[in-house]
Amino acid sequence: MSTTTPRTRAVFSFTLLVAALGSGVTACSSGGNPLAADPYDAADQISFSAPTDPGKKADPDKPLVVTAEGSDGRITDVTAVDSKGRHVSGELAADGSRWHSTSPLAADAHYTVSVSTEDDDGAPGRKVLTFDTSKPTSQKRLNVTFGPQAGTYGVGQPITADLDQPVHDKAQRVIVERGLQVNSTPSVQGSWYWVDDKHLHYRPKDYWPAHTTIEVHSNLENIRISDRMYGGATKPLTLTIGDRIVAVTDAAAHQLTYYKNDEKVKQMPVTTGKPGFDTRNGIKVVLAKQSSVRMKSSTVGIAAGSSDSYDLTVYWATRVTWSGEYVHAAPWSVGSQGVANVSHGCTGMSNANAQWFFNNVHEGDIVQVVNSKGDPMEVFNNGFGDWNMPWTKWVLGSALSSGNGGTSPQTDTTRLRPQTL
Repeated sequence: MSTTTPRTRAVFSFTLLVAALGSGVTACSSGGNPLAADPYDAADQISFSAPTDPGKKADPDKPLVVTAEGSDGRITDVTAVDSKGRHVSGELAADGSRWHSTSPLAADAHYTVSVSTEDDDGAPGRKVLTFDTSKPTSQKRLNVTFGPQAGTYGVGQPITADLDQPVHDKAQRVIVERGLQVNSTPSVQGSWYWVDDKHLHYRPKDYWPAHTTIEVHSNLENIRISDRMYGGATKPLTLTIGDRIVAVTDAAAHQLTYYKNDEKVKQMPVTTGKPGFDTRNGIKVVLAKQSSVRMKSSTVGIAAGSSDSYDLTVYWATRVTWSGEYVHAAPWSVGSQGVANVSHGCTGMSNANAQWFFNNVHEGDIVQVVNSKGDPMEVFNNGFGDWNMPWTKWVLGSALSSGNGGTSPQTDTTRLRPQTL
């Protein structure tokens, strides 16, 4: 699935019963070249299944079909779009005899359908029709909230879509996913992944290009999702991507290297998790920054009075997991930084280095840990570990793929917020 979901041509399946074109109708120019002629009125070549009379409404649950009758003409193109700019996709028969919609129509909408034809001589015909659809038969709405909030983020920031009601059925997921549009400049390949029945994540195949503009919107308003549920109105979202910031922590070398737009800017000595508290390996995304955080060992299951217990305030804390992993100032371990791993899972550095790092990273930037003996970073439920899933597996989490439309239904999306040290 492309990051910029291409707008498919609007093709409605209104059953067009096409009247035969009279044999005396021609559309040749004065020069005798039919292709140079203005399009003739193709009204007699096509028939439309939706009522076009004022006051009559089309059933949005029925497909739109346009049909060409007779042997002296064929349909070459059909576009259908509503007053909100939503296009309807469709399929045209190879012989041009019939066009039908393949995506649902919206209820309580006004559509314009443009049909292009040509006769046996290649002369072009055209007809524009309009119709209205009836109101939804149910008041139940599926509402979507996009995340994160509008703003500027790093190249690792996924897009999220939170549904206010679960969607279990594969066919319904297809409708929902097709309605969630992500467009980026520049355009890159990307895909939604169903984390569970109420949460979707979207990421490109590779990190977002630096300085990308991303626009996210929903086309689901008044689209029938099930017998008792229609799509609700959704607030669109615009994001911008900043510079390409990637920080790589080598737990074995005890060094963090900061790259900006693929150039090495700074390398700093660090300490990571000691045995039993090893820092997670893998790609993480900056979730938040706090100039000071109180960290208590009890939040990660370390009993009070233990030799590993702690309760203190740390400074210049950059959060990368919900379970409490940070990059932060650790002045008490400066002697071990660059030499040994002595923390309870966080990446510790000097006050000066932690402040520099804090000032030069942003939400959505990449923090990657390599050569640690810790567990792999979770893909979901502990921050944004999305980049740790191979792309070939990621695309299988889309309802539009041949996969199951999300392979992690067991994921608990509750965000716990303890702290390590």
